Amino acid sequence: MENEFLKNRLNVNRRHFLGKAAVGLGSLGLGSLLMPNLFKGDSSDAGLPLGLPHFAPKAKRVIYLFQNGAPSQLESFDYKPMLNKLAGQDLPESIRNGQRLTGMTASQTNFPMVGSYFKFNQHGKSGAWISELFPNIAKIADDICIVKTMNTEAINHDPALTFLQTGAQVGNRPSMGAWLSYGLGSENQNLPAFCVLLSRGRGNGQGVYSKLWTNGFLDSTHQGVVFSSGEDPILYLNNPEGTDKTSRRRMLDKLAELNHLGFEDNRDPEVEAKIKQYEMAYRMQTAVPELTDLSKEPDHIIKMYGPDCLVPGTYAANALLARKLSESGVRFVQLYHQGWDQHGNLTGEMPLQAQDVDRASAALVTDLKQRGLLDETLVIWGGEFGRTNYSQGKFGVDNYGRDHHPRAYSIWMAGGGIKGGTVYGETDELGYNIIKDPVHIHDFHATVMHTMGLNHEQLNYKHLGRRYRLTDIAGKVIPGLLA
Repeated sequence: MENEFLKNRLNVNRRHFLGKAAVGLGSLGLGSLLMPNLFKGDSSDAGLPLGLPHFAPKAKRVIYLFQNGAPSQLESFDYKPMLNKLAGQDLPESIRNGQRLTGMTASQTNFPMVGSYFKFNQHGKSGAWISELFPNIAKIADDICIVKTMNTEAINHDPALTFLQTGAQVGNRPSMGAWLSYGLGSENQNLPAFCVLLSRGRGNGQGVYSKLWTNGFLDSTHQGVVFSSGEDPILYLNNPEGTDKTSRRRMLDKLAELNHLGFEDNRDPEVEAKIKQYEMAYRMQTAVPELTDLSKEPDHIIKMYGPDCLVPGTYAANALLARKLSESGVRFVQLYHQGWDQHGNLTGEMPLQAQDVDRASAALVTDLKQRGLLDETLVIWGGEFGRTNYSQGKFGVDNYGRDHHPRAYSIWMAGGGIKGGTVYGETDELGYNIIKDPVHIHDFHATVMHTMGLNHEQLNYKHLGRRYRLTDIAGKVIPGLLA
């Protein structure tokens, strides 16, 4: 009886076999078209092929408006009138509680508290206190979530920048954009998944450097691609003089053949990465010129971002370009705006910095919203740490500076699954310590990844015998930030 059953089960003729096989091969083909990396091995423990989120995402893309140099939270989004009342009085040791100091204030014998020179008013349904320096951001108060309790472990710019962008204070770790590129891939095969835009303000600058958008130990295809403000937005992208598209195609085909032969010899994955980069550059030759041409934007958009958006390399131009890149499917756009390092003359410099970014930052959120893209685009605005509530150097109520303060600072987020029209967390009445709902850098990373449909504990990569992830061995998603 058993033999008869097996005979019937195995009685499959050639036509039946080929018919069944064709359906299976067709499914494989369709899967590979929809997800090119579906059948590629990887070092992730995500349990799903790279390119698929772990769960349904709220956001598809991120635009990170990074304010390099650390804008003061006490002159922007964390209103502390008590500091004005106590101006000139020494910060109590019970508040400072032995916090380490930078080399710039370590020699100070006293720490005179100083309040904001600028006025604050309440805005939106939440009644969020926002400085007069940011009148346009105040108008979108109901779209943003102000986080007043960000905190970090680094007290100087380089390690703090590196920590916020890569999850570690040392170099050679993949940046946020690289991790998202690695985990989710690109939505547009003609553009990189991770793009970087640079602008410089009118205040004291802190440098930015390639380790902030590095791929680290991940495949080099995940490194951020920097757009410049020059005649060629991406260097070496255009064909050399005398080379047309057809000859370029033939050259790349021959080069790919040689690289494949080299790969067969040494099995170096970077050889395959180089092939992909050459092909991406070829496809970008058509996509990039159209994207970076902002002159074709309608008048009402130009008016919204301000006339500076037509000046290449300005913050406004980069904010508008960030919208175009995101709209075209770029997974992570990182905009660095330098000049926020006000150790002195804060009252003279910070208004200029705010003027450079306020209008365009608000315009970006409004622009995405009216296009129906804000719900699927996470916008982040903020720096690497905060500023002290005491004056650095010579004290004056109308002319002062502030040193670095890692214990508490403010950022804002909008769209992409974030609860708009809210203020999250509280600092003490002197704006020095967090008293409610802290958000550590690792928590921030975990929450950003969550909005993108990624479990931060599962997206990892094995390197030198250890599994690494953006949040290292810490981090938790902050539910209070989520819509």
